Amino acid sequence: MGRLDFEQVVCQGCGVGIQVEDKEKPGFVPASALENEMIICQRCFRLKHYNEVQDVPYTDSDFLKMISQIGETNGLIVKIVDIFDFSGSFIKSMHRLTGKNPILLVANKVDLLPKSTNLNRLKHWMKKAAADLGLTVQDVCLVSAKTGQGYQDVKAAIESYRKGKDVYVVGCTNVGKSTFINYLINDSTGEQDAITTSYFPGTTLGFIEIPLDEQSSLFDTPGVINRGQIAHYLSKKDLKVITPTKEIKPRVYQLNEQQTLFVGGLARFDFVKGERQAFVCYFANSIELHRTKIEKADSLYQEHLGGLLSPPSSEIEHFPALQERTIKVTAEKTDIVFPGLGWITLSGQPATITVSTPYDVPIMKRDAII
Repeated sequence: MGRLDFEQVVCQGCGVGIQVEDKEKPGFVPASALENEMIICQRCFRLKHYNEVQDVPYTDSDFLKMISQIGETNGLIVKIVDIFDFSGSFIKSMHRLTGKNPILLVANKVDLLPKSTNLNRLKHWMKKAAADLGLTVQDVCLVSAKTGQGYQDVKAAIESYRKGKDVYVVGCTNVGKSTFINYLINDSTGEQDAITTSYFPGTTLGFIEIPLDEQSSLFDTPGVINRGQIAHYLSKKDLKVITPTKEIKPRVYQLNEQQTLFVGGLARFDFVKGERQAFVCYFANSIELHRTKIEKADSLYQEHLGGLLSPPSSEIEHFPALQERTIKVTAEKTDIVFPGLGWITLSGQPATITVSTPYDVPIMKRDAII
């Protein structure tokens, strides 16, 4: 088992190979920029200085092909997921891509969870959910790429599990992977913003090597595009609305059966049958929730999607139709998880509900973490 070979000149921001021929392709720089001590591609330059994201002609299979190189190496895999989007940020084929390398699961955005969250219960659920998806992980760590919370635990875990070997950090787009690595770099070297970071999917386009010691390195890898992420159906403006920036505040709704809650225009929650009870909603504070009767819900959605019910706030004609799923909940406190958005906690009384999301975004059920 060898290490990855990096002979080509690469962008210091995103890791893509540098080229000077085509402005429309990844890695372009003006020829004069090749004289610079630090070379960053035009895309990273505009992202860093103007907060503009340029599309690049990489397909999903291109990203997965690059990631699959890791299976031929011998090292530790650090898999980053979004606490608020576990299924959407989980690479389903991960167990086939990474060979026999051990895996450390790191969940980002712990700082945004309500303080009453049972973190041990959350870690247990993530480990089990990964196993259900075919991936056995050595451990689960909770971090905040924004505040640095949990990083000392992650650093200790990495050192323990890598056993002097290389480390490969992998994850879907938009989970905070590059920010996570930036923190590790800044903590050890003091270098600021060594890797381009962004709100938007697809920032890191190639492998970036960061030496750990004389024998081993840490590699930042391309973000894998997962169509199960709700982010891929939204504009940049809407993505900022659904992305929590502060601790999530619970919102409580007392619902009677045959009432509906809309999460913006992105998801629908129907309380079909059961005694009147409280439903506690945990979504970004900026997302508006709307209550109505089930009998009026269809017409409300048709008439107000993109307006009252937003996001999405634009291109609603291209927004996929919501697909519904019926769930029966017994006398256990339960979370209904809307990947990429948040969750609704049921109080423990028997209930029949129907939940609806875009067709590629799967609903999950778990024991309540609060």
